[in-house]
Amino acid sequence: MDQVTTIGLDIAKSTFQVHGVDGSGEVVLRRRLTRARVVPFFEKLAPCLVGIEACATSHHWARELRKLGHDVRLMPPSYVKPYVKRQKNDTADAEAICEAVTRRTMRFVDLGLLGPALLLPHQSLGMPLAWPLALANCLKARGRKASVVSFDHQRPLHGYKNCSCRGDARCATARLRTIECCIASSI
Repeated sequence: MDQVTTIGLDIAKSTFQVHGVDGSGEVVLRRRLTRARVVPFFEKLAPCLVGIEACATSHHWARELRKLGHDVRLMPPSYVKPYVKRQKNDTADAEAICEAVTRRTMRFVDLGLLGPALLLPHQSLGMPLAWPLALANCLKARGRKASVVSFDHQRPLHGYKNCSCRGDARCATARLRTIECCIASSI
């Protein structure tokens, strides 16, 4: 295989599409990978430029690929869309990402620090106690972004009804305990 210099990685729930080009812009790699095979695949490659559309889990994958020495850049999906040449599918998206990441005028998304990914607005403590499911799902999504929560999409949060620490509805500490129980029961 020729030396891959640029890769476009289209991420999804279970399968990822990889599109790679060499220094002259010739396509040398088109492959579909499962989630478990992404890191082993990139371990075998020499460090190169990797473009990913920015989304909730893209920050996790960017951190993982940076650990392997790759130069990872995240782009807003609206900036990648003009580079899609034909119908929208994973293969065409990966090719468009690969094309877009090489543009000098492209604007990239900062790979945020781990701390801000877990912060919630301070108004969340003012929510009624009837909303712990919504808040817990919000925390679970932010946990995915920070690589803290598993990627189990089949188990929604619903354990708060059986929590023993539900407490008084006016107590912020009881609300936080309820949320902790919800998250713990879903992981």
